[in-house]
Amino acid sequence: MEPKTEQRAYNFRRANRKMPRRRLDIPVEKIDHKNPEVLTLFTTDTGKILPRRVTGVSAKIHRKISREIKRSRALNLLK
Repeated sequence: MEPKTEQRAYNFRRANRKMPRRRLDIPVEKIDHKNPEVLTLFTTDTGKILPRRVTGVSAKIHRKISREIKRSRALNLLK
């Protein structure tokens, strides 16, 4: 079954594409709210959390990163 229009086909291909790169260089043990140097790798200059498709980490690690960033912000370790 094919999409009805060319635009829908384009959107389907775009949404289901593979991640451009995988990031495996950061160990899970280093991701902690008391380690803001590592957490700044996953935030923008304005403090927003970068999405998974940009960072290339797995979903499980991304959930942990976002949780630790929010904890670090609450303790004023990360701005």
